[in-house]
Amino acid sequence: MDQKILKQLEFPKLIKQIVDHAETTRGKEAAAKLMPSADFEEVIRWQNETDEAVQVLRTQGHMPLGGIHDLRGSTKRAKIGGMLSATELLEISDTLRGSKRVKNFVQDIDEVDTPILVELVEQIEPLSNLEKEIHMCIDQDGKVIDSASQGLRRIRSQIRSLESSIRDRLEGYTRTSSSKLSDAIVTIRNERYVLPVKSEHRGSFGGIVHDSSSSGQTLFIEPQAVVELNNKLQASKVEEQQEIERILTRLTELVQQEAELLEHNGDILQKIDFLFAKGKYAQQLRAAKPEMNHDGYIKMIQARHPLIPESEVVSNDIEIGKDYRAILITGPNTGGKTVTLKLVGLCTLMAQSGLQVPALDGCQLAVFDHVFADIGDEQSIEQNLSTFSSHMTNIASIIERFNSNSLVLFDELGAGTDPQEGAGLAMSILDYVVNRNARVIATTHYPELKAYGYNREQVINASVEFDVETLQPTYRLLIGVPGRSNAFEISGRIGLKSEIIEQAKTMIHEDSRSVENMIASLETSRKQAEKDFEEAEEILQESEGIREELKREYDRYLAKKEDYQEAAKKKAQKIVDQAEQEAETILQELRQMKSSAEIKEHQLIDARKKISDQKEALQDTNQKQQIETTNQPDEFEPGDEVHVASFNQKGQIVSQLNDNEYEVQLGIMKMKVPKKQLQLIKRKEKEKKTTPMATVRGRQSHVKTELDLRGERYEDALHRLEKYLDDALLAGYHQVSIIHGKGTGALMKGVHAFARKHRSINSYHLGHPNEGGSGVTILSLK
Repeated sequence: MDQKILKQLEFPKLIKQIVDHAETTRGKEAAAKLMPSADFEEVIRWQNETDEAVQVLRTQGHMPLGGIHDLRGSTKRAKIGGMLSATELLEISDTLRGSKRVKNFVQDIDEVDTPILVELVEQIEPLSNLEKEIHMCIDQDGKVIDSASQGLRRIRSQIRSLESSIRDRLEGYTRTSSSKLSDAIVTIRNERYVLPVKSEHRGSFGGIVHDSSSSGQTLFIEPQAVVELNNKLQASKVEEQQEIERILTRLTELVQQEAELLEHNGDILQKIDFLFAKGKYAQQLRAAKPEMNHDGYIKMIQARHPLIPESEVVSNDIEIGKDYRAILITGPNTGGKTVTLKLVGLCTLMAQSGLQVPALDGCQLAVFDHVFADIGDEQSIEQNLSTFSSHMTNIASIIERFNSNSLVLFDELGAGTDPQEGAGLAMSILDYVVNRNARVIATTHYPELKAYGYNREQVINASVEFDVETLQPTYRLLIGVPGRSNAFEISGRIGLKSEIIEQAKTMIHEDSRSVENMIASLETSRKQAEKDFEEAEEILQESEGIREELKREYDRYLAKKEDYQEAAKKKAQKIVDQAEQEAETILQELRQMKSSAEIKEHQLIDARKKISDQKEALQDTNQKQQIETTNQPDEFEPGDEVHVASFNQKGQIVSQLNDNEYEVQLGIMKMKVPKKQLQLIKRKEKEKKTTPMATVRGRQSHVKTELDLRGERYEDALHRLEKYLDDALLAGYHQVSIIHGKGTGALMKGVHAFARKHRSINSYHLGHPNEGGSGVTILSLK
């Protein structure tokens, strides 16, 4: 990509912002080298990388890249045999820990898919042994620790002992001879412990003078009594340094062995930091991932110039490449036309560099072979310093190099020369480029080019809106509407006499007046259309408000409906409790009758009828409750029992007539009923084998003392158990066995739950081995 064009479109300024988002030295280097690509597959891969980083930042908030250093200098020196310093080794250890942290972080992400990052971090080699060796020898301050070797521990212990002895002796002088000292302290000169002695007492201590004060009144003397100890201390320190160098040399050799892997890890971490710099920049811009194409199609929705502060920038919709191949932006200078030109060029470069663009989701951008621009040397968004000569030099170069898959940007095409000749050149250049299928956006203030845009099928006029009231551009791009110069309106607003303006109007060529009148008419129509649109928006918002209010009312209705249903449930439960109490009373009466005398046949029949009546009442209650609470099924089946809302009657489905209508049996009549009026009471029961129930006559009973429920469905088994217990109680049994088998244990749990709630069961337990074991539950009855 031509560096001059990148500079014209201010791409280097954008790159600097991305560099600021990188955290590591190498990441910043990668960001600084970012360039657009014309390789479609490469651009798609870059876009996916950036998007993955954006998704991780959105869900995780950050990428832990702290503590990672540029190790290239250290590995290079290690490979040629140089000894690394403790600080350099500490940076290697920190970077290994940081790379491990990055790897674990990526592998633990499960909120979003990260195939690109996972593939990258899988290439990171942890080199745990190297990290451990360095960590065991060097602390976080970059110092070799005592435990780095036994020799170093011994030497440093010796040094501490000598330093202590020297200090003790010298501090003795500070106590006994303080009047001869300038200050009663022990200090160091030339790496030897000394005392600050007044110059007149120089001979009181003997020894060696190592330094003096600037006034000469204080001499720093090493007393003879500690000279030998200081000599031993210096020898120990030399030995210490030799041992440290031996340790550093050993660690450097370990680094040398892993240098290639360390450099490879560095390449991966650089890549990851670079990806997240792009991701953070996308977040800063509130950017969107563009859909890339190789058809020369650009569609940007609410696009914003990335280098203009968000509080000042105006967003615009821009489309080119399908219905037309060229946009001709006309209107006065300083009207914001160049901003739009640079916006399209810069967003295209961003997309081809794998960057997301400052626009809404759904934007589309093309991968062009070339992006060309003629905007003038050193031109900023606010000013135009180019000349006709420099324009033509650039344009001639573009004409020689562009192809059908190029984006060409011309600013003030044909400017800087005679207006008629400049306009002619501009139209000829546009024809040449457009006819060779390139995508072109050009700006001009020549009125002749406004008509040109209407006369070319592949060219569309556009303008940047100008507010005549404030005499300022609004920077809104208006596609399909050419720009007006607004010279007369502006002149009138700033106080130029009206007769001068009117005379000026008469001097304009008739064709120009016609074009200006047509544009003024279009501008009036556009403003009216915008006003109508705003009114329609208000009506739509009002409708939305009404819809929301209706939704709230409906939600309140549903809440009340749930309250009613809850009340109905409580009422039904009360009826159930009452029915159980009455059934229990009946059973107690029967027990009393049984203990006092033989049960007569008619008494047994009466008791059974009472229990039966209670069950029917309970079933009716449950049935009503079902009608109120059951959700409408997708389909009804023949034999289903339903409630018909329009007749408030129960009926039975005969057949389905169509998707929305059923034939229903209501008493002796068959009726066609809409589906929405039907509520399911219960499904048609599947035919099943019935087990003959025992009959009780007085004390004689054919009820067995055990009930086998194996093979039964859960609900059917509990229903049989309930009926069996009624018969067992009537028969006067005190203990019965329920065979449920082992299986999954579900049936056993159901029997035990039933036993816990039943009022006539004293206790229960699993059978003993001789009673059937865990496949049987023994019930003790009251």
